[in-house]
Amino acid sequence: MLGLMQDWPLLLHKIIDFAAVQHGGQEVVSRTIEGPIHRETYREVRARALKGAQRLARDGIKLGDRVATLAWNSHRHLESWYSIVGIGAIYHTVNPRLFPDQIAWIVNHAEDRIVMVDLTFVPLVEALADKLPTVERYIVFTDAAHMPQTKLKNAVPYEEWLAEADGDFRWVEFDERTAAGLCYTSGTTGNPKGVLYSHRSNVLHSMAATGGDGLQVLANDTVLPVVPMFHANSWSLAFSCPMKGAKMVMPGAKLDGASVYELLESEKVTFTAAVPTVWLMLLDYLRKNNLKLSTLKMVGIGGSACPPAIIRAFEEDYGVEVRHAWGMTEMSPVGSTGAMKPAVAHLPREQILALKAKQGWAPFGVEMKITDDQNRDLPWDGVTFGHLKVAGFAVAKSYFKGEGGEILDENGFFDTGDVATIDPNGYMQITDRAKDVIKSGGEWISSIDIENIAVGHPDVAEAAVIGVRHPKWDERPLLIVVPKEGKSPQRDSVLDFLNGKIAKWWMPDDVQLVKEIPHTATGKINKMKLRETFASYRLPTA
Repeated sequence: MLGLMQDWPLLLHKIIDFAAVQHGGQEVVSRTIEGPIHRETYREVRARALKGAQRLARDGIKLGDRVATLAWNSHRHLESWYSIVGIGAIYHTVNPRLFPDQIAWIVNHAEDRIVMVDLTFVPLVEALADKLPTVERYIVFTDAAHMPQTKLKNAVPYEEWLAEADGDFRWVEFDERTAAGLCYTSGTTGNPKGVLYSHRSNVLHSMAATGGDGLQVLANDTVLPVVPMFHANSWSLAFSCPMKGAKMVMPGAKLDGASVYELLESEKVTFTAAVPTVWLMLLDYLRKNNLKLSTLKMVGIGGSACPPAIIRAFEEDYGVEVRHAWGMTEMSPVGSTGAMKPAVAHLPREQILALKAKQGWAPFGVEMKITDDQNRDLPWDGVTFGHLKVAGFAVAKSYFKGEGGEILDENGFFDTGDVATIDPNGYMQITDRAKDVIKSGGEWISSIDIENIAVGHPDVAEAAVIGVRHPKWDERPLLIVVPKEGKSPQRDSVLDFLNGKIAKWWMPDDVQLVKEIPHTATGKINKMKLRETFASYRLPTA
């Protein structure tokens, strides 16, 4: 017997419909590429999105077609998403930080028909246009007054293109399992792979990710999504904020400490989210200028492991709660967040900080486990390392066009490629990527733990640890350090700082200073590049 409930499909355009009705006057504020701050309401976002949908349909875009966006977080980018999904097409977020050849590869692999592009990236696209045969036209996110001279095929300024529609249009109705978004992995090894989200998965993920114990968003919040929309749905905030009715503040291209601080204060932001490198810049700016945060209540930190020093600084120096989060493109992306459960709330402050440094626990909709190399389940004791595997309603079951073959194990779980522990209260901690874990004398060493502690050294701005060949132990850790401006940390000083904070056999065999550490297009430390750089390096203990 089936239930007698209405068949109300979970479609993304219903989110902006809801926002326009229940929170129609709530603002979406954008720092535009042209310069001025732009303001519009959710009611206006919906009206302009309907015009965009009407124009896309007039351009021949139909159910299942891919429309690429190459843009920063802005009101126009937000509108375009709802326009695209509202006719059953697929928004394809292109990460501009990828290598140009990778950008060309994924646009061609996705067979994008239209590219919507910010002014910033017009030169990038112009250089690639001859390699993009499926693209029929380019829509530049600007108005006629700021439209650059360009030879891009059928190029038109967004505002003029939008003005050709009257908005007398109805969203298209279709199955909630219809594809909605396409986001490619960063592709540090081999070509990027496409993750194809559905309307259903995105709606459910947004509800789960921003609950009270997640990246909490409420109607009375003002949210600054510093994390870009081209990073897996900006951690769901492009959907969650209108779903909850929160005011949105879109930072555009300026993500430096001064620019982020200006928006935090001028727009009275209560919640913001980004990768740790952004918060290092903000904290540095705050300290140098002796500034405080007057309205910010919570900051979401993810994308890579957050050093405990950042968590401590936000919470103890500025009174801002940190929610450490973890996830990946294949998970839409949020897989865990670090709210404190009742079972641990009574713990001493230092133990609470240690828990906050973990990646947190999985919300409803994410099943999580760790396994050994034979796929046998390992205990949740907080000590045992294992391969982290996940399943859930917003977890990929295969890649776009079948790239990579079968990606689920015999039990339907996806191997994240991370090595982790899970403690008895469910708090998960990433200890390494499986490909980055250091295997020394038959035991595993967590590079991430060493990195996080090393960043706490007063003269260290950034740290990375890689395994280097050793004739006796197979591999030993090498600590690579970027000094803070004007500082020159000595090897013995850094090792003394680590002493007593990690196991003795984890202690790096050497420390090397560099001007900068390479990062991937998503802001993670590029350890493959580091291993290439230090391929001929010989440890003093070898």
